[in-house]
Amino acid sequence: MNHFLKLLDLTKEEIISILDLADQLKTQNKQGIEHHILKGKTLGMIFEKSSTRTRVSFETGMYQLGGHALFISSKDAQIGRGEPTEDTARVLSRYLDGIMIRTFEQEEVETLAKYGSIPIINGLTDFCHPCQVMADLQTIREHKGKLEGLKMCYIGDGNNMANSLIVGGLKVGMSVSIACPKDYQPHADVLAFAAAYGNKFQMTEDPMEAAKNADVVLTDVWASMGQEKEQAIRAAAFAGFQVNDALMAVTNEGCMVQHCLPAHRGEEITAEVFEAHADEIFDEAENRLHAQKAILVTLMADKED
Repeated sequence: MNHFLKLLDLTKEEIISILDLADQLKTQNKQGIEHHILKGKTLGMIFEKSSTRTRVSFETGMYQLGGHALFISSKDAQIGRGEPTEDTARVLSRYLDGIMIRTFEQEEVETLAKYGSIPIINGLTDFCHPCQVMADLQTIREHKGKLEGLKMCYIGDGNNMANSLIVGGLKVGMSVSIACPKDYQPHADVLAFAAAYGNKFQMTEDPMEAAKNADVVLTDVWASMGQEKEQAIRAAAFAGFQVNDALMAVTNEGCMVQHCLPAHRGEEITAEVFEAHADEIFDEAENRLHAQKAILVTLMADKED
């Protein structure tokens, strides 16, 4: 594995290997054991979309691994002033040991990987959010003790989160059900991938049907960053697609709730359900740090002969 662009590129074995390493690094972190595996390495972090969790978790992760993270805002860099992505890739490859980018178009991430000579990590695009879903899978496995055979249910917009959850969940042996309005379905490439899994994948416009016998329920905001002008339209479209007590009542006993944050209580999730599952949700947020450290080590650590 040379890059971390989308979960469609990874095998089940590669995903599990990253999760195992994330658990190991988390345990060492909790025990105060230093692991400067990336000493002397520098990660460039390109942000064309602002972020709290992505920036802080990657920057902290590189520090804990003994390396350095360099924040690169598109407002200040040539990439934001019309320099071709392929040129940026080749220039930054001469300075850095890896690049994490949080941007809009998946094509930009793929172009960086094509023309650069260092590992590229997708911190988020409009197509997928693979780092977040690795943290989700790590959290689910921590709480449930396994992934294989569990039912994952996602309620809401068929956005980048839905795309990555479908792929990640199915690849690690979960069954996946998705409930979203007709005009807000996941990407066609993802649905084509999921079709190969037969009855292990279900898509419906009925949230209650999707949530039946679920072991974990996930959701996301109805209007993501850059969609604020659609707030009213989306609020009407997603009415009824809320994670609430009635929906949780049809899930399996002990069903988890995950939310990638920020959460809009009273919209995609009620305050009551959010607070009842807050420990799980903030474990998920913490695991962004550990899962991403595992990705960084997998891609950037010096390979043994």
